[in-house]
Amino acid sequence: MIAPGDFKKNSDVVIDWIDHYLNHITEFPVKSQVMPGEVYRKIPERPPRDPESLERIMKDLHEVILPGITHWQHPNFHAYFPANNSVESIFAEFVTSAIGAQCMIWDTSPAAAELEERMMEWLRDAIHLPPGFDGVIQDSASSATLVALITAREVATGFRSNEEGVPGNLRVYCSGETHSSIEKGVGVCGIGKKNLVKVGVDEQLRMDPRLLEEQVMADIHKGFQPCAAVGTIGTTGTLAVDPIDAIGEICKKYHMWFHVDAAYAGTALLLPEYRWMIEGIEKVDSFVFNPHKWMFTNFDCSVYYVKNADLLISAFEVLPEYLKTKSRGSVNDYRDWGVPLGRRFRALKLWFVLRGFGISGIEERLRTHIGLNRYFSDEIRKIPGIILAMEPFLNFTIFRLHPSGVKDQELLNRLNEKLLEEINGRGKLFLTHTKIRGAYSLRMVIGQTYVEQRHIDLAINEISSAAENLAI
Repeated sequence: MIAPGDFKKNSDVVIDWIDHYLNHITEFPVKSQVMPGEVYRKIPERPPRDPESLERIMKDLHEVILPGITHWQHPNFHAYFPANNSVESIFAEFVTSAIGAQCMIWDTSPAAAELEERMMEWLRDAIHLPPGFDGVIQDSASSATLVALITAREVATGFRSNEEGVPGNLRVYCSGETHSSIEKGVGVCGIGKKNLVKVGVDEQLRMDPRLLEEQVMADIHKGFQPCAAVGTIGTTGTLAVDPIDAIGEICKKYHMWFHVDAAYAGTALLLPEYRWMIEGIEKVDSFVFNPHKWMFTNFDCSVYYVKNADLLISAFEVLPEYLKTKSRGSVNDYRDWGVPLGRRFRALKLWFVLRGFGISGIEERLRTHIGLNRYFSDEIRKIPGIILAMEPFLNFTIFRLHPSGVKDQELLNRLNEKLLEEINGRGKLFLTHTKIRGAYSLRMVIGQTYVEQRHIDLAINEISSAAENLAI
C-alpha cells in the first residue's frame, strides 16, 4: 500500500507508462486480437491476501490487460464514433481523481457546481443555442435522453406519473435511423417500447415531417396521447440530420416535448458553416451532445440543455433531510437535474480542454478532420469496385464493395462483410458497418484527436488491398 507521502516517488512508473503509451500507441493493433475469455483466464480467481508492489501491478497491466484493449485513441481507429481524449483532458482527469469530490450538491464542492454552470454557458454560447437554455453534464447521451423522456412523461401527465405510475397511452416518435438509446429509454422510463413509433424517412434518411404528423393524427384518433418526439443531428448509421424546424412546428402544434440528440455531430456546431443543422432550435425543449466524442474530452462527458430547467427539476427533485442546506434555492444542486445522486467533477476536464485548445484550436482540428475526410472520399472512389453509399458528410464516409456486374444483394452483403473482416483482421485499422436500406456498408470516421494524413493514406492502402483480395 502506497502512502500519500510516497506518491511522487512512485508516480514516475505510471507517468512513464502513460507517456510511452501515448507516443507509441501505433505499435499496437488497433482492435484487440485476444479470444473470448483469454484475459479472464489470466486473472487469478481470488484477490491477493497481502499487498503487491506497484511494479508487479504495472507488469501485469502490460502483459495481461493491454493485449485485451482496443485502442480508441489510436490514429487508425475509425470505428463507431470516437471517444476521444487529449493531453489536456488527461491532465484534468489526474486532478479530478486526486481531488476525489462527490459533486452531488453545491455544498459538497461549490467550485464544481459553479464551474459546471459556467462551462455549460461557454458551450451553449459557442454552439449558438438560445441564451435561455440551461445546461448540466450527464454521463452519456443515453442518460440525457432518458432524462428528457422522463421529463416529457411528467409534463404530459401533469407530473402525476412519478406518484401514480405511467399511463399506457403515451406515444413517443423518432425515425427508424434514431439511436437505440431512444428505444431503451422509452422502455426504462415506463412508457413502453410498444409505444415508440418509428416514423418513415426521406431519400436522405431524415425523418419525414409529413409522415410524423400523419402518425400523430392517427394516434390521437385512436385515443393515444402524443408525448414526445426525438430528432437527430447526425444519426449513427449515416450521419443524417433531421429537419429540426419542421419537426419543432409539429411538436408545438400537438403539445409534444421535442428532444434533439446531437451526440456526435453537435460538436460541429462550433463551426459557423454547420449551424444550419439547428435551424429552428428555439422550438426545441432539450438538446444533448457529447464532448467526449469529437471534442477531445475524456469519456464520460455529455452536455444536456433544457429550455425550462424548472420542469426538469420538478421531474427529478427528491429532498431527504440529510440533503437540506441553507444554500438551496440560491445555487444549482445538480443532483436534481438527472437520475443519479452521486456526480463526478466532469466540468474540470471541459475547462482544461476549452482553455488549452481555445475555441479556435478546436475549430482548426475539426476542419482538419473534415478536410481529411474529403481527401479520403476522393481517393476511395478510385479503388476498383468501391462505391460511396452516400455523399460524404463532416468527417464521415460510407462505402461498399460493388464489383461491376454483380446485382445480387445478399451476395454483395456477404462480400462486404468479408471485406470488413479482412480489414479489421489485419489489425492496422478498425472500421465498423451499417446497413442502408438493407445494403451492408462500411463506415469510415476520421475523428481521432491526433490523426494525420499519413494515417488516412494507410487506411486507403489497407482498404484497397483487402478489396483486391476479395474482387470477383
